Amino acid sequence: MASSYDIGILGAGIVGLAAATALKKRRPGIRVLVLEKESRVGFHQTSHNSGVIHSGVYYRPGSLKASLCVQGGRALLSFCRENGIPIERCGKVIVALSPDELPRLEELYRRGTANGVEGLSRIGPERLREIEPQARGIQALHLPSVSVVDYLQVAQAFAAHLQKQGASIRTSTPVRRITMDPEGVLLNTPSEEFRVRYLVSCAGLQADRMATGSGLVLPLQILPFRGEYFELIPEKRSLVRGLIYPVPDPHLPFLGVHLSRRVDGRVEAGPNAVLAFKREGYVKTDVNLRDLRQMLSFPGFWKMGRRYWRTGLEEMFRSFNKAAFVRSIQRLVPAIQGSDLKPGGSGVRAQAVNDRGELLDDFHLVQNGRCLHVCNAPSPAATASLAIGETIADAATRQFRF
Repeated sequence: MASSYDIGILGAGIVGLAAATALKKRRPGIRVLVLEKESRVGFHQTSHNSGVIHSGVYYRPGSLKASLCVQGGRALLSFCRENGIPIERCGKVIVALSPDELPRLEELYRRGTANGVEGLSRIGPERLREIEPQARGIQALHLPSVSVVDYLQVAQAFAAHLQKQGASIRTSTPVRRITMDPEGVLLNTPSEEFRVRYLVSCAGLQADRMATGSGLVLPLQILPFRGEYFELIPEKRSLVRGLIYPVPDPHLPFLGVHLSRRVDGRVEAGPNAVLAFKREGYVKTDVNLRDLRQMLSFPGFWKMGRRYWRTGLEEMFRSFNKAAFVRSIQRLVPAIQGSDLKPGGSGVRAQAVNDRGELLDDFHLVQNGRCLHVCNAPSPAATASLAIGETIADAATRQFRF
């Protein structure tokens, strides 16, 4: 006999755990099951990101990203303080290096102001040198309230709270098959079967597969982009006081190569954003034939390639050529030399791309009967996790009427 629950959550990343938290808070009596295929919570994107609690300065006013980032960031800071999770308020500058970047910097200021970003201000080169003595730029935005955190600790705290409230979290339990019937959803795993009345999928890099496995036909696919980092050697960490970012390309959902201080004192430089040949491919040599075959057979992949081939080649070149990477970092901080950088970690971003080759820029939820799928949860998903959880709970409560 299958074990029975009211709500099943696929994925114990920070979004899945936040969704379970919000649902349990609204309906304390419901039986909640969280299934995670890896051996611990927060295994993939949650523990492989920059650790930045984003401000909301980048996002189009009125978008889900904008509202959930600001709202979720505040909630996350409160949660961390209440639970003793270390936070460092190190501040951030977004630097314009040439006159042609000034209109884009002004647009970021407009967006940040509209989104209610705390303490946002325009600054000139003299004030920039006071904040970040080694940075260069002709103008910048200063965001003094930006902080950093270890998101794995946050996810672990979410999980601990859920378990205290009676939720069941099962790691090392991949879902092999999803079957719906009038009574609910049957989840087949290698060890046993679980029956849930309703299912919420927050499967990250496997989100599209979980959706199609429930019978959905999706006009999109998850494509994995690997972010590769270097790290400043300890003797050179003083070159960077907080976070130093360039003005991003408005046509891409990536923020460009930047410098960011971690909550443990390390300073990372990066990332390159290169297409990975494995959905969970953290090193250059990682290749999965199934993942590669599925990507190459997707029409949206080739349309995306025709649109962004030049950017893709630049990212790939920088990935294999440290000198090119160093030059990109020196645009922000000229004092950094190649010998100051050692190989760092990497992460893989689950980026939804539609069949027209467009990179989805906002959170995207899709319902299928008794299932609700989070099909795109890009950055700032970690920052916004508590607010995303509430949004998922809103949708589940409205659509499932439980």
